[in-house]
Amino acid sequence: QVQIVESGGGLGQPGGSLKLDCAATGININGKFMGWYRRPPGKQRELVASISGSGSTNYAKYVEGRFTISRDDAKNSIYLQMNNLKPEDTAVYYCHAGTSPVYSGRGTQVTVSS
Repeated sequence: QVQIVESGGGLGQPGGSLKLDCAATGININGKFMGWYRRPPGKQRELVASISGSGSTNYAKYVEGRFTISRDDAKNSIYLQMNNLKPEDTAVYYCHAGTSPVYSGRGTQVTVSS
């Protein structure tokens, strides 16, 4: 059974940092496309960042230069380092594994507020 578990969310200060973890079990992420998505309050889920099986990264314009996605295939995990947080980064963040099918977890809440 595939299980994706996101963690590391919480309350962050504007200008501060948080790091999200995504741990996958029941699936080997080696070589798989992985991504972080988010759903801001009242909005649809949107792409934040993605990383290919070879390590190529892609970022949404609204996080480029502030967020960094990385992966550790040995730990079957990916990460999202979020720096210079803004209130508009407030959202539930989801990890996506694979492309067909796509597996996702329940998400982790990130709230950016002073």
